[in-house]
Amino acid sequence: MVIQRIGVLSLGKIVGALYGGLGLIAGAFLTLFSFFGFVFSVADGIGQQDISMLFGMGAILFIPLLYGTLGFIVGILAAAIYNFAAGVVGGLELEVR
Repeated sequence: MVIQRIGVLSLGKIVGALYGGLGLIAGAFLTLFSFFGFVFSVADGIGQQDISMLFGMGAILFIPLLYGTLGFIVGILAAAIYNFAAGVVGGLELEVR
């Protein structure tokens, strides 16, 4: 079996969804770290609690959207480049059992 062409939008959606999921995990970690920063700044009396909490809430929303959008764009570009290369040198040969 030879893969001669990849659906550009199809790959874009799949890669965008995968990157969005990874962004959700990354955003959760950043939110967790900003929460620890909030706790320590309250304990130290520094006064940057609002910035820390806004950063944490922004991370859980903004990072997945950013990663998903960039993943979608990268997926589209990768499929377009593959389709061009497969047209020039042939497709990717797979052996399925």
